[in-house]
Amino acid sequence: MESSFGFIAFIIAIALIFDFTNGLHDAANSVATIVSTRVLSPKQAVIWAAFFNFVAFLIFGTAVAKTIGTGLIDISVVDPMVILCGLLGAVSWNILTWYWGLPSSSSHSLMGGYLGAAVAKAGFKVVIVSGWVKIAVFIVLAPLLGMIFGIVLKVVTTWIVHKRPMAVVDVWAKRLQFASAALYSLGHGGNDAQKTMGLIAGLMFTSGHMKEFHIPLWIVLSAHTAIALGTLSGGWRIVKTMGQRIVKLKPIDGFCAETASAVSIFTATHMGVPVSTTHVITGAVAGVGAAKNAAAVKWQVTIKIVWAWILTIPMSALCAGLLYEFFGILF
Repeated sequence: MESSFGFIAFIIAIALIFDFTNGLHDAANSVATIVSTRVLSPKQAVIWAAFFNFVAFLIFGTAVAKTIGTGLIDISVVDPMVILCGLLGAVSWNILTWYWGLPSSSSHSLMGGYLGAAVAKAGFKVVIVSGWVKIAVFIVLAPLLGMIFGIVLKVVTTWIVHKRPMAVVDVWAKRLQFASAALYSLGHGGNDAQKTMGLIAGLMFTSGHMKEFHIPLWIVLSAHTAIALGTLSGGWRIVKTMGQRIVKLKPIDGFCAETASAVSIFTATHMGVPVSTTHVITGAVAGVGAAKNAAAVKWQVTIKIVWAWILTIPMSALCAGLLYEFFGILF
């Protein structure tokens, strides 16, 4: 049975607001290193990142969107209210962690919200276990790969430049950071924007406005536009945490961290796995810092961030589940 077009349009608007908050929240991940190393000003950096967030749709497919849309929850029991409450739960958690200055995962808040609302409607039987196992593996694997790649790149680049004057190294590293920041922003846009695409496509399909599940171009462009606009608005509370509170970065360090993150995210996106770009960049920054001097990494800050990661899925699920129950009482 088709839901009213006005209600569906309202939910799509909420989905795009989520993408905007995703860009706002994760802007720091895209620009923290390049700002902290003073390669670009904050304003220049967010413009650079937002551009590559948007054009990512030209490079990546929609495998991640299909995983979100049909690989986590039995879509036959999903309805517009489940998707609405999932989105509202995710947005609520995003806003709270943004306010607290914690680089938690927008991706996991979305997946947690979707899970919480679906379970509130029909119980745990709606959960597609294999899809969640894959996500659980990458919750650990994604930041670990970022850290390992960060360490390897830092060791290799240190060996390459160790006999060269630091002033010359900095000049070349700053140039290379333009490319590494662009690659990371491509990965961020390519993976994160697809998550909302999957929910919007699921909404259109389950509400009867689409005969079969697919990802049309208008959904792709809408999601990328929203996330790019969010990045343009910046997330300066989190920039300081990512750029300096974990470890102080030089231009060559920023290049290593961003490149390591991009490689990890590109791999996951190609495999159709929705990962936390926040997890990956944090792991890469910590890895680069550990390669320089493990004592220089402020592990207490990293541990605080990890706790935010652990709490994200259950807390956003709880928010969404409570909202579903609340709306059920109201309507």
